[in-house]
Amino acid sequence: MNSVFPWKKAAPNWVAGAITAMILLGMGASMVMGEGKETIGERFHRETSLSWTRVLKDVFSRKPPRPPQYKTYPGAEVVQLPLPDYRGMVLEEAIRQRRSVREYTQKPLTLGQLSQLLFAAQGVTGQAFGQPLRSVPSAGALYPFEIYVIVHRVVGLTPGVYHYAVRQHALEVVKPGDFRRAITHAGLEQDMLGEASVVFVLAAIFDRTRSKYGERGFRYVYMEAGHISQNIYLQAVSLKLGSVCIGAFLDDKVNELIGVDGQKEAAIFLHAVGTRK
Repeated sequence: MNSVFPWKKAAPNWVAGAITAMILLGMGASMVMGEGKETIGERFHRETSLSWTRVLKDVFSRKPPRPPQYKTYPGAEVVQLPLPDYRGMVLEEAIRQRRSVREYTQKPLTLGQLSQLLFAAQGVTGQAFGQPLRSVPSAGALYPFEIYVIVHRVVGLTPGVYHYAVRQHALEVVKPGDFRRAITHAGLEQDMLGEASVVFVLAAIFDRTRSKYGERGFRYVYMEAGHISQNIYLQAVSLKLGSVCIGAFLDDKVNELIGVDGQKEAAIFLHAVGTRK
């Protein structure tokens, strides 16, 4: 993850200074006005904590209906991905070499590399009781995440926003265009978002998980984002690529870019991947 002030390196000095000043002023005001008051984060932790009383209450509580398991874009152009059959370094070596890489060359990714990264992130790896299982653990095998790919440089792909169709192991075109500047701005001017070959946007449809686990499900969703991101990291290392996960971004801007409402479905995590220098 990036530092507490991730824009310091990426943004001009005056921008970094202004933002830092606003944050420090805000922190000071909150300490003066809200000393001893429960913060939003503390309240979230408390209200999603479990006790036996809450477990029993949750059994009988009303939960949202479960949304469809797979999101589709009817009528969208579909790009079939190569089969993910890459065999790279052993796991232990990938773990040893894993680092956050923020500087990339202009060399594009191949479609095969993108295919392998998407398979690592959410690919179907088997079945149990007729239910397709994926490459990452998911509470209740409910798989709340949809993966969007902001393509800057991939051989054979037009730049734009794509949606990963898990069942077909294919990409659906959401909207074509050069979104390097848009995603960099949405990511608090962190340059690697525009310089990478691709940016994965991990977006969650919360009610897939809440339909079974209620409010506790929010925690499981955030945990799962970490599972997905680590798989992307390790696969990138094996492919001799660089990558970095990014948690600091303007939520509304990223949600708008990928075309989701930010409530029922929202961006949770970003992950940039490119050819390392």
